[in-house]
Amino acid sequence: MNVEQGMIELQTKYAYQEDLLQTLNEVVTQQQQELARLKEDMNRMRESLRGMMDSQLSGPEEDVPPPHY
Repeated sequence: MNVEQGMIELQTKYAYQEDLLQTLNEVVTQQQQELARLKEDMNRMRESLRGMMDSQLSGPEEDVPPPHY
């Protein structure tokens, strides 16, 4: 193998690695965005659940004794 062939091989490997790095970067970026959306959804669901639990616990039904008393 001469120097020119070695350089061409190194440049080819570099190009493939550069493409792979760009692809991985795009995947990581997409995953970060999806993770942020999922966190937002989870926080909304948590707040909704708290609201439902609070409304059930503090409802007027608890102040009135059951009909069999």
